Amino acid sequence: MKVMFLKILCIVAFVIMPLIVTPAYSDRGETTSATRNDMGELTDDEFLEMVQKLAFDFFWEEANAVNGLIRDRNTSWSPSSIASVGFGLTAIGIGIERGWISREQGRERVLNTLDTFWTKPQSRNAQGYIGYNGFFYHFIDMNTAQRVWNSELSSIDTALLLAGILYAREYFIGEDEDEQRIRALADSIYFRIDWNWMRNWEPTLTMGWTREEGFISHRWIGYNEAMILYILAAGSPTQALADPRRSWNGWTSGYSWETHYDYSFVVFPPLFGHQYSHAWIDFRYIKDEYMRNRGITYFENSRRATLANREYCIENPGNFVGYGENVWGITASDIPGGYLARGAPPPMNDDGTIAPTAAGGSVPFTPDESIAALRHMYNEYRDDLWGPYGFRDAFNLTQNWFAPDYIGIDQGAILLMIENYRTGHVWDVFMKNEYVHAGLQAVGFETISDVKEQELFHPESYTLEQNFPNPFNPVTTIRFTIPEQGNVNLSVYNLVGQRVVLLLDQVKQPGEYSVDFSADNLPSGVYHYTIKINDFTETKTMVYVK
Repeated sequence: MKVMFLKILCIVAFVIMPLIVTPAYSDRGETTSATRNDMGELTDDEFLEMVQKLAFDFFWEEANAVNGLIRDRNTSWSPSSIASVGFGLTAIGIGIERGWISREQGRERVLNTLDTFWTKPQSRNAQGYIGYNGFFYHFIDMNTAQRVWNSELSSIDTALLLAGILYAREYFIGEDEDEQRIRALADSIYFRIDWNWMRNWEPTLTMGWTREEGFISHRWIGYNEAMILYILAAGSPTQALADPRRSWNGWTSGYSWETHYDYSFVVFPPLFGHQYSHAWIDFRYIKDEYMRNRGITYFENSRRATLANREYCIENPGNFVGYGENVWGITASDIPGGYLARGAPPPMNDDGTIAPTAAGGSVPFTPDESIAALRHMYNEYRDDLWGPYGFRDAFNLTQNWFAPDYIGIDQGAILLMIENYRTGHVWDVFMKNEYVHAGLQAVGFETISDVKEQELFHPESYTLEQNFPNPFNPVTTIRFTIPEQGNVNLSVYNLVGQRVVLLLDQVKQPGEYSVDFSADNLPSGVYHYTIKINDFTETKTMVYVK
C-alpha cells in the first residue's frame, strides 16, 4: 500500500520547522459563546449548519485576500497548500449559496485566486516560481506564491486545486465581465497542464517532480485519492493522456479487493482516500469496468470502507482509550508529535488518534453513523476539541492529547461532503463540467440505471440535474430529486417546442431518481428536457451527437 512519502515528509517538516512570514490578512478570534451551546437543543440540520459555517470560516479567514492563497493550517508561519486552495474555491460557492458571503465578495476572491495561478511565472528552475509545465508546487509562499520547503511539483495536489477551479468555472456562469474572466482563466489554467509529461514515458502518472531529484519514483497505481487526477487528466481538450483507458487500467491494476468485518471492498486504509475524489465527482450512478465486474459503485465502496473503519474502532484491537461506536475515524491527520497517514482496516499506523474529518467527510456515505459521531465528539470533548473553525484536526485520548491546529484539506472534506449530503450542491455544479464528462467517458465510466430511487439523504428541495453524459450518443441519464410526493412529468422537447418523448408521468414519493433516455430514433441536435411536479418546473438543455 503506497503512501505519498514526499508529501508526508513535507508536512512533517511543516510541523517541526516553522517559518516566519508577514501575513497580509487577519487572524481569527476565539470561539464565541454561541457555538458552545449544548447541541441537545439543535436539530441535526442545525448542527451540520454550524459545523459547515465554521469550516467555511477557515477558508475565508486564513487567506490572503489579495492573491487568494489559503494557508495549509491556521498558524502564522504556514505557507499555502494548493490543495487547500482547491477546497477553498469550492467553499466560496457554498458560502454564497448559504448566505455567509455575497456573490460579489466571492467573485472577487475567486478572480484574485485564478489571476495568481495564471499569471505567476512557471519554470523548471528550482526556486522563484509557482510551478512548471502547468503543474503547481505543493506548498507556496502566502505572499509571493513561490515554491517553499523544496516541495514537489505535485500531481495530486494540482488536481485538487484544479477541482476547485473547475467548480468555480461552472458556478460563476454570469455574463458580467468578471464571471466571464473567471471562466476564461479556469480554461487557461487547465489547458496549460502537460499531463503526458507527468507520465514520464509510462502509462500511469507519477506522484510528482522536483528540479533537484527529477520524477518521484512512486506512481499512482492502486486505490487512493487519485481517481480525480486520472479523470481530469483524461478529459483535457488540449493535452489529455495519450491513452486514457490504458492509464486507468494501470491505476486499477493495483487495486486490492478484500473483506473486513463482512464488508467486501477495494481497500485503502486511510479514509481520506475514500473521500477526496467524491467531494466533487458524483460516483453514485456511474461505474467503470472494474466496478461493473464487482457489482457496486465507488460510492458504495466508500460506504463499506467507512463502516469497516468504524467496526475496527468498535472492536479496538489496540485497546486504545475511547474507541467505540461514536469515537471512530482513522485517516491522515496530525498526531502527537507530527503528522501521519493512518487507517484501517487493514490497520496502518494506528496510534489511538481519531480525526473528526474522517466521520465528517463520510457523512454522505454513512449519515447516521457520521452525524452521531460528530455530535458525540462535540458534546463530550468540545472544551479541548472545538474552536474558532469548529473541530480541531485530531485527538488521542490514550495520550490525553488534542491537536491545536486546523488543516485546510481536513476542513475542506468536512465542508464539501456535508454540503453534498444536505443538498448535493457541489456534485450538481461540478458534474456540469464538459471536461469531467469527457474524462469519465475516456476511462470507461458508464451510467447505471433504469428508474431507481436512492435513499442517500432526504431531499430539501426540488432539483433537476444536468444529464450525463452530455453530449451523448445515444443514451444519457437524467437525475432529479423531489422533497414531497407528487405526479412527476418528465418530457423531452425539440428546439421548436414539440414533445418528442414522454419519459415519465407517474406519482413518486420523496427521494432521488434517475431515468435513462435513448435518442436512438431521433436526429442529432439540441434538445430540452423539462420536469413538472406540483408547483415546480425546470428545463435543461442536452446535445445528442451521433
